[in-house]
Amino acid sequence: MPLFLTVGANEVAYEYTPGAAPGVVFLGGFKSDMQGTKALALEAWARAQGRAFLRMDYSGHGGSGGDFEDGTIGQWRDDAAAVIAHATAGPQVIVGSSMGGWIALLLARDGTVPVAGLVTVAAAPDFTEDGYWAAFDEDQRIALVERGRVEIPSEYGAPYVITKRLIEDGRRNLVLRTPLDLPFPVRMLQGTADTAVPAHWATRLLDHATGDDVILALVKGADHRFSGPDQIALLESSVADVLTRIR
Repeated sequence: MPLFLTVGANEVAYEYTPGAAPGVVFLGGFKSDMQGTKALALEAWARAQGRAFLRMDYSGHGGSGGDFEDGTIGQWRDDAAAVIAHATAGPQVIVGSSMGGWIALLLARDGTVPVAGLVTVAAAPDFTEDGYWAAFDEDQRIALVERGRVEIPSEYGAPYVITKRLIEDGRRNLVLRTPLDLPFPVRMLQGTADTAVPAHWATRLLDHATGDDVILALVKGADHRFSGPDQIALLESSVADVLTRIR
């Protein structure tokens, strides 16, 4: 059963498995939840290793309170920071999937929570600006300004509602326009068949970030879900690798 932490006006759901430190924290993607394949598989792996593990739902996601359309990158970052600070102790290995990769990079860059290492899966830093805003045509940009929202088709179900608030807040939280030092082990995983997060976003992040232990693995044919058995095994081994290399 999930636990809940009040963050601002919302009850944020999380599940925590106690175990050895440093713990592992899983941060999911845009409109995803903590019941996804990667989160549950990694939790089972951590439990088998006797490793502490935390997964959570941002406000407006999964079992948490709040309206998804009211959410922003900054708010979801604050949700993650609050739950990590409340539920864990000491530096953590953060695993960020898609938008969770952006949030993990924000936490690491700003020192909001102590980070021992980082693993990203199809990381999507700055996606509100470089993905949605960059792809909007003139009519969509006008609609966003005048009506405050546009709907974008999604291959995962109902259209995504992109709000003016989300775009504007995203601009205040960009990580690829300023220095991004990652002074701990980092493993980045990216599928070449990912249509939501292009592979060149991963190489851009690799080129932009500084750090002496940063590795990008491109997996031929893997899509954005990155949840096939071989891909889950690679995720688990990447987390294990980071844990062995923590100073």
